[in-house]
Amino acid sequence: MSTARQMSLGLSMRYHGYHVAAWRHPDYVPGCNVDFSAYRDVARHAEAEKLDMIFFADGVAVRGTDTPEGALSHDMKNAELEPLTLLSAIAACTSDIGLVATASTTYNEPYHVARKYASLDHISGGRAGWNVVTSWSDQEALNFNRTENLAREERYARAAEFVDVVKGLWRSWEADAFTHDKAGGQFYDPAKLHVLNHKGPFFQVRGPLNSCRTPQGEPVIVQAGASNQGRDIAARHAHVVYSVSQTVEHAREFYADLKARAAGMGRTGAAPLIMPGITLYVGATQEEAQAKFDTLQALIDPLAGLALLYTFCGDLSGHDVDGPVPFDALPQGGIISIGAGLLAEAKAGNLTIRQLYERVAAGFTGRFLIGTPESIVDDMQMWFETGAADGFNICPPMLAQGMQDMSDYILPELRRRGLFRTDYPGTTLRETLGLA
Repeated sequence: MSTARQMSLGLSMRYHGYHVAAWRHPDYVPGCNVDFSAYRDVARHAEAEKLDMIFFADGVAVRGTDTPEGALSHDMKNAELEPLTLLSAIAACTSDIGLVATASTTYNEPYHVARKYASLDHISGGRAGWNVVTSWSDQEALNFNRTENLAREERYARAAEFVDVVKGLWRSWEADAFTHDKAGGQFYDPAKLHVLNHKGPFFQVRGPLNSCRTPQGEPVIVQAGASNQGRDIAARHAHVVYSVSQTVEHAREFYADLKARAAGMGRTGAAPLIMPGITLYVGATQEEAQAKFDTLQALIDPLAGLALLYTFCGDLSGHDVDGPVPFDALPQGGIISIGAGLLAEAKAGNLTIRQLYERVAAGFTGRFLIGTPESIVDDMQMWFETGAADGFNICPPMLAQGMQDMSDYILPELRRRGLFRTDYPGTTLRETLGLA
């Protein structure tokens, strides 16, 4: 195996495809987004190709306002499997690949999260990862006895304390606390039990966690969020950061900032690993790749396209979709960081509303590439070798085809250049990621 630095690669599997029109493609199997066997088969394929991890984002609501009217009924993002339940089932069908899922710090309690992810780590033999996010949508608030979401500052302050509590609970027991001394009658050594007794602004949690120390010591922590508060949480706690950068210049700035913040907090080593999201349209030729892209783009329903823009543009249904983006009429406050970057791109390119929602749909707000294996891997290698990424979170436009394209085109080219492994280096996710 090569000893040179190699990429980390994750596969995002939510919705069985990230393109907004994937469900309309002739090859998409209706109902696969709630079909365990479909996810199991893709996970096994990803493991056979030695990917670091599979990843499920999550939200605890149908996150949409049906604006423009009728948009929700044209969107596939309204029925899915709860990710920890799903990953526990996948854990029993796999042996090496990392299993990462989102759990929000806004609408969970720390004890629940600590216990569930510790259990997944035990079930999987040390492959669990928790993606830390705050919830931003009012639709989620309405499902948890609230009429609107928490304010940004409160959400992030709660999240920072939440992660501290979870990590404290994971450290309730030392690794050798459970003696199982049958002759002496002692099940655990009380000197190796540590009761948390946390009392803070948001949480009072006594502990201990009713789970022994996990195979990894603690599950891997992943973070996704580009705000200043999110970056601080990532720098302090995260082992992996999923980022969204449209340009290599922005990616390098983000990469350097996160590494510097982590170092400033006394962290050493490579963590946090930065893995920008990327959607790939790849073919044996440029024409073949373009045809794959064009087929999906032609299936975008305008209602679904406008709904994609609603979060950061508001309702644009009263404007000509083939006219310019009405920047002066857009909401000026509360635009999420992803939206701000896309709007800057739209202004720079003088995009129409249709062109903007097509741009958003193609990469599900993230970056996308269309090309041959050589051209795409050229781009990935440039990011990897110039301080923009430690690897990538692959967000395929459609599964299982997206994983097959990785297997047929991208991974052979990465391996030919010595940029990706041919086997797992160990049995835990930490070992796979090269973490202490």
